[in-house]
Amino acid sequence: MATQKLGIRVLSSAAAGLALSAGALLLTAQQRRYDALTRQHRLHFDLLCKAMDDPALAAVLDTYDSEIPPATQRQYLFANALYVNAIHAHRIGAMSREELYGHLRVMCQNAVFRDYWEATRHHRASLPSSSDEAALGRMMDSLVRDLQDADTEEWWVVGQPPEH
Repeated sequence: MATQKLGIRVLSSAAAGLALSAGALLLTAQQRRYDALTRQHRLHFDLLCKAMDDPALAAVLDTYDSEIPPATQRQYLFANALYVNAIHAHRIGAMSREELYGHLRVMCQNAVFRDYWEATRHHRASLPSSSDEAALGRMMDSLVRDLQDADTEEWWVVGQPPEH
């Protein structure tokens, strides 16, 4: 009987150890993903900064449907940096989807940001419709429409934040 109890304790300890190890591996994989996202985000931001500082480099990113002045393109690049920063915060778990929605609602109060969003509509058309980025873009499109259609000055209550 004592041997059987000892055997059960050893098995229970082994199972607990395996569960702990699996949890640690999952956490490590998640941390690696967050680290990779953060490195990619930093690189994206560095490239945008270079383009904002150098019109010759900004020309490489000029994929708009119409001619835009260099100053406007710099503003659009900055608007992109702000948008991508908010998306990054959401992806790494620093901001819930509801918080992201509220943050984007504030960004939409700026006419330059809304112009940027419209000018880059065709960029988002190439995204796979099932991707998270496409879903966030649709959320943003809906928010912009809701704000345009609202007949209230209380912009902070316009739109329906996502439930998940």
